[in-house]
Amino acid sequence: MSNTLKTMITLVAVVGFLAGCSSNSVEEDTSMDTSDTMTDTSMDQAVSTTEVDVDPLAGVDHVFYFDFDQAILKADSRAALMIHAEVLKDSPKSIRLEGHADERGSREYNMALGERRANAVRDFLILQGVSSSLIETVSYGEERPAEVGGYDSAWSKNRRVEL
Repeated sequence: MSNTLKTMITLVAVVGFLAGCSSNSVEEDTSMDTSDTMTDTSMDQAVSTTEVDVDPLAGVDHVFYFDFDQAILKADSRAALMIHAEVLKDSPKSIRLEGHADERGSREYNMALGERRANAVRDFLILQGVSSSLIETVSYGEERPAEVGGYDSAWSKNRRVEL
């Protein structure tokens, strides 16, 4: 066989191979057995299921601490609350803000302080665009301490709002 004939046969084989790989006809796509392959729809569902399982608030604070006798949000609390606000605007759901105080002061004073703290968080979320109808506030004052004890570290953990 001559070199020209070999070259022609090789060229025809390569062109035939490339033509076969370059596109699939619609008939071939519809005649495929879908039991062994994942369709576009099932791939979309698999991706959607994976996306639903991801918690957008994973690692974001749900407890916000306050200074002694204060109801002013700290910078780190505002940053975390902005993330909560974005999630709540995208996927509205009801939340409960529980205000707390340490044991110093009268029971009545601490109930009012816990309420002011919960309202500070509520007001911040509303300013970020969260619907006020989604937010419930309650004050427990000193009644539900995070840590029992008459020392600074216990008191600082009890001056909080829990979302």
